[in-house]
Parts: sequence; structure tokens; C-alpha cells
Amino acid sequence: MLDAKRVLEAALLCADQPMQMRDLRTLFDQALEEPQLRDLLDEIRGEWAERGLQLTEVASGWRFQSHPDLAHYLEKVHPEKPPRYSRAVLETLAIIAYRQPVTRGDIEEIRGVTVHSQLLRQLEDRGWVETVGHRESVGRPALLATTRQFLDDLGLASLKELPALTTPGNEGEALSQLLSDADAASAELPFADPGVALADPAVSPSTENPV
Repeated sequence: MLDAKRVLEAALLCADQPMQMRDLRTLFDQALEEPQLRDLLDEIRGEWAERGLQLTEVASGWRFQSHPDLAHYLEKVHPEKPPRYSRAVLETLAIIAYRQPVTRGDIEEIRGVTVHSQLLRQLEDRGWVETVGHRESVGRPALLATTRQFLDDLGLASLKELPALTTPGNEGEALSQLLSDADAASAELPFADPGVALADPAVSPSTENPV
């Protein structure tokens, strides 16, 4: 199986996006079953555990990524200023992530303020939120949920890996810590509000009508 491991390593290291199990099986013309591949992937993950890169399973498949402990050193070569998320963005995204599927009205009821269409549009443009259906109620409001891209960017394989909530209503705090640890935290996000701290006062309700 040494050759198979070399093939897997080469394919994963050269891939520009996570590789799904069906793609990995294609490398061997379907000769290896998924349990066999998982055993090999676990072996590779163990062999790379103390190296600069680590093999990780995310929602879209398997990928190599830099070890979080090395972020401080890598930033010296590729300096990027992590964005500081506005409270409105963080709370809205956290509510969707932990309570999905939810409507815009649900989010407004929980936060106590109006959720602007532009904020939701930015989350959708980032590929982190999508409409998954409509609630059978007056107006059939859209049901919002997080996407596979959201999980990939945070380095998660499923929603079950979201940090556990220590107290009800602290979704924003839990997600804030997760974002600060993820590769996505150093990316230039379209909804980042430079200079706006997470502890800023909640935005005031506007006159915009909810959907």
C-alpha cells in the first residue's frame, strides 16, 4: 500500500481544493473501497501530524493545510491583517449556523434589531449562507442555512464540530473564537468592517421592512 499512499499524498498536495472520496477512488480506478482509503488517509494524517502541513477532512473532502501553530511565522512572509467582524455580521452568521434553518424574521426576533438585506446578501456572496427552502407561513419567507463552503473555510467537516455553547445565546462568542482560529479569518472578506470591534453596541433598528 506504500504506492497508494504516495499517490494519495501527491494528489492531495497538488489539489487546489478539497478532494472528495469519489475523486480519491478514481485515482485507483475504483479498486480501493472507501474503508481502505480512509485507513490510508488516517495513516497519512498520523505521519504528517508533527510536520508543517496537516491532512484534514472538511465538508467538501480532504485537503492539506498549514498547521495553526505556524500561522505567526507564515504571516511574516504573507502579512495579512485579519478583518474585525462587526457585531451585526457575527451575530447574524452565528444565529444561522447554530439555529438553521431560520428566516430573516427569526434572526430579527432573536437579535432585537432589523437585519439589513445587504448584510444577508454579503453573506450569500461570500458563499457562507444560502436559501434552502421557504417556510409555509404568511409570505413564505426564505429559510436560511450555512453552506459547505462555510464549513470548509472554518476547517470543519460538519456542523457537529461547531463549538459547544456554554450558555444559551452566546453563539456569537463561540463563532468569534472559531473564526479567529480558522484560515478564513485572515482572508479579505467583503463584509469585514475594519476598526469595528466585536464589542460595539448593537446597531439601532432601522425603518427597513423585514421580508
